Parts: sequence; structure tokens; C-alpha cells
Amino acid sequence: MTLLRRPRAALSRHRPWPLCRQCSGVALDMGSARTRAWIAGRGMILDVPTVTVPGAGAVYPIQRGAIVDTQGTARMLDRLLGHRLPRFARPVVVVTAPVLDGPAYRTRARAAVQVLRPRRVLTVPSARAVALAAGADLSRPLLVMDIGAHLTEVVLLVDGAVFDARRTALGTGDIDDTAPSERIGEALADMTTSMLRQDGTSLAVDALARGPLLAGGGALRPEITCRLADRLHVPLRAVPAPHTAAVRGAAKLLEAAHTHPSTTGTDPPDGHPD
Repeated sequence: MTLLRRPRAALSRHRPWPLCRQCSGVALDMGSARTRAWIAGRGMILDVPTVTVPGAGAVYPIQRGAIVDTQGTARMLDRLLGHRLPRFARPVVVVTAPVLDGPAYRTRARAAVQVLRPRRVLTVPSARAVALAAGADLSRPLLVMDIGAHLTEVVLLVDGAVFDARRTALGTGDIDDTAPSERIGEALADMTTSMLRQDGTSLAVDALARGPLLAGGGALRPEITCRLADRLHVPLRAVPAPHTAAVRGAAKLLEAAHTHPSTTGTDPPDGHPD
């Protein structure tokens, strides 16, 4: 289990986000099991296994929230998107990133997406993207629980920025006789309890009382969510189509940028511009 706690002020500083109405765009959510992409103007979500085959046998370039093979990730993106983008397009690319180990992930993700000849690359915390997809009220503290195939995060958002986070290298892809699904629910409850104990304010308590927002494939597993509800005794709110919530949230950032070009030269709504 890994945790992160950073001052809110440090999370609010961003460089300018220059975008224009004519830019093409791609939103990406690259997980260890599935990679999902949304292409501006097409209204489509591509959903494929995160696998590249460089010659002999399958290679998995992303493992438990970390890009372990940057070149393999680039080949996968080229195969998935290269023929779907206009020939001379210079797309703006928004990539979701795990909250923890974010700097390393962002660096490798930016290197991998260069295969798409991007005009600009930005990253957005997955939890923030999930909240955007859900249309959540970000003026109030919010708990986001993202239950992926091999990584599960619990993130506290305050004013839309990451305030605190926990994660465990466990997900739905690990469920078997030795790691039953109830274990994920227990891990989520334990991470939330730890966050509550270490929070010197009422923010985590307020967010929990509001009800955690669930995303990822695990949000569709009642054996996980029921155990979590039993432990926390609060309402749980699953995002519609929770497995694609992160990429849809990233797509919202692209759509907003194209609709409101006046954001040029101002701080972006979220994310880290390259």
C-alpha cells in the first residue's frame, strides 16, 4: 500500500494550456489490462487489451500502474491510433495517470505518445477524470475509488485537486482462490480508514459521508461493493459505465478546450502540460 499527501497549493500551479478550436485530439486511459482511447470528432471509444507483440509472444508494456516498456507502449499506440488520425494531424493528447508514481508515469507516457506526433501532451489524474465523467460537484470534498484490473486507488479530491491518496497493487485481475474478491473490498475499506485517521481536517469525513464515487471494472462487481458498503456503512455511487469513466473524463477536457479557446494563455482546468 502506498500513500501520498501533498499541500493543496502545490497542486494548483500549472503552466499555460495553449489549445485552439482546430486542433485534433486524443484522450487515452492506459491500464495494465485494457487501453481505451477517444478520438475528437468521432465520438468513439476504442477498448483493446494492453498488449504488444514485437515478434514472439505477447508483451505487456504496462504493469500495475507503471509503464515498464516505453517502446512497446508506443508500438501499441501506433497500431491502435496511427491509421485513425488524419495524416498530417498534430493532435492534443490527454493521458490519464495514476495519482501515485505519477511523475514517472507521465514522463514515460509523454515519450510513448510521441509516436502520434502530438502538438501537446497533457496528463490528468485518473481520479479527477473519473469525477469529470460523473459530472460530480467538485466544489465539495470527494472520495474516488478506482478499482482496476491490477491497481486500486482511493483518492480524496478537494476543490477538484488531489489532496490525499492511497493505493494497493491489487485488482479484479488478481481474483482467484488465493485472493478472493472480498480482499479488494477489505483493502478499500482499510485504505479509507487510514485516510480518515491521518486527516487533520474534516475533509475526508465530509467526503465519506457524501458517498464514495466508484469507477473501474471492480465497480461492477457486487461481491466487492457489498463488502465495502458493509465495512464503511455509507452509500456508494458507481459512475455510469465505470470501466470507461477515466477516458470519458479526459475526453471532456478536450471538448472543453475546443469549445472555449479563450483558455489559451490561462491555467488549464487540470493536468500537467508537457
